[in-house]
Amino acid sequence: MEYFMLTRASCPCYSMKSYFNALKRNALKRISIIERKESGMGIKIVLLIVFFAVMVGVGIYSRRHATSVDGFVLGGRSVGPWFTAFAYGTSYFSAVVFVGYAGQFGWKYGIASTWIGIGNAVIGSLLAWVVLGRRTKVMTQHLGSRTMPDFFGERYDSKALKIMASVIVFIFLIPYTASVYNGLSRLFEMAFHIPYTWCVVAMALFTAVYVILGGYMATAINDFIQGIIMLVGIVVVIAAVLNGQGGFMNAIAEMAQIPSDVAVTAGQPGAFTSFFGPDPANLLGVVVLTSLGTWGLPQMIGKFYAIKDEKSINTGTVISTVFAIVVSGGCYFLGGFARLFDSPAIYDEATGAVVYDSIIPYMLSALPDILIGIVVVLVLSASMSTLSSLVLTSSSTLTLDLLKDNVIKKMSEKKQIVTMQLLIVFFIIVSVVIALDPPTFIAQLMGISWGALAGAFLAPFLYGLYWKGVTKAGVWAGFIAGIGITVSNMFIGYIESSINAGAVAMVAGLIVVPVVSFITPKMKREKADEIFMCYEEKVTITKKRSLQ
Repeated sequence: MEYFMLTRASCPCYSMKSYFNALKRNALKRISIIERKESGMGIKIVLLIVFFAVMVGVGIYSRRHATSVDGFVLGGRSVGPWFTAFAYGTSYFSAVVFVGYAGQFGWKYGIASTWIGIGNAVIGSLLAWVVLGRRTKVMTQHLGSRTMPDFFGERYDSKALKIMASVIVFIFLIPYTASVYNGLSRLFEMAFHIPYTWCVVAMALFTAVYVILGGYMATAINDFIQGIIMLVGIVVVIAAVLNGQGGFMNAIAEMAQIPSDVAVTAGQPGAFTSFFGPDPANLLGVVVLTSLGTWGLPQMIGKFYAIKDEKSINTGTVISTVFAIVVSGGCYFLGGFARLFDSPAIYDEATGAVVYDSIIPYMLSALPDILIGIVVVLVLSASMSTLSSLVLTSSSTLTLDLLKDNVIKKMSEKKQIVTMQLLIVFFIIVSVVIALDPPTFIAQLMGISWGALAGAFLAPFLYGLYWKGVTKAGVWAGFIAGIGITVSNMFIGYIESSINAGAVAMVAGLIVVPVVSFITPKMKREKADEIFMCYEEKVTITKKRSLQ
């Protein structure tokens, strides 16, 4: 008002009519802005409502597949390649990757962080399916195992190994489950201006509903839907962000001017756009852990148990690899431009340190409302798919491998399913409690969960599929090495980062297991032959198709 009065007073020719017209235009402009904001908020809310409604609807639809233990845990071992491949990919990449890792490693390594996504696609997806897919499907079906601890128990004829593996899964998947909510806080604050608590509770509630109703089949179908959202979303977001920076070439040119603040290449311009980035050694550690680590994670390997048949493995391999290239490669590629968004908004006011979880949300804050809505649904999709996989793995492992026959005798099939459903609720509640107020110790444990699980399980599982000579002692040594290195490093800190500690644990297991197996008593030859006979497939050819 004072502005218009001043303008009028300083200009004799300024008429009363012009003054009121200016007021009217100003008011209409403000109304238009408010209407656009309300419209944008309405679009985002509608997207969320539709998303959650579809998830619950799939859960209700999938109830008929969850009437048996095999159906609830593995979808009756009849899941097609597309659903399995998308389930594998969506369980792989959560909000931790999109918001946390993409921001953190993009800031540290620049454009070279894209190598992490490529490693995830080639090692974590392509090679995982080629090396593990068929053999896992065939042997687990032959042994009748439904979980990774169950595999260890049947493959090595050891109830103690089965119980210990289930304890490891229980301890380290809980904090891993809590970490899934990572990054959602800032993203939802940016998009909706609502408390983080409501976001976490809503996400957990809807996930619990569809997993309890439909079991593995519900998660597989929803993973497929969520995977489509992730594929489309990441492409659209990358295009929008780069367009806001004047295009790809202009963004690269600006990145090349930023001097490195990493010790290895300190002061060097162009380090963040170089082929291997400012710190290749630590980048390699990240690639190893996030790529090779999937080979030993129970929630990932479990996807091979459920696939329909061996033929589906080939199709699933291609789909899973393409999915990883687009989603993981896209996430880290986007994060590689983090330095262009250097702003006080991404720093902690008290310590002055970069808050990595704030980088990606800040990059996206200038996007149109419809794109922000897509991003929110994208991150929710990534998080809920991973969360559903983790809680289903945790509940099935605890029920089938620890409680059944050990704590609770004569556990009927119906009772097993009910127990798993109750444990799903329990695990989700615990994850929410931890996510809302994470203690320091738990926060540290979240960082090493991946390394501990992969370090303990990768070598015993991989060698167990291919080599008859693996011994019980070798498996125990692998468990001890994997857990020992990652946990001891958490307290002592003799390896620079938990990421590198996890990579070291996996490599150590690959060495320790065969060494110990060579010098310890072997499984009886007849028993080993019986286990491996499943690979000797016999094919009958009808006369009309024979060469005769």
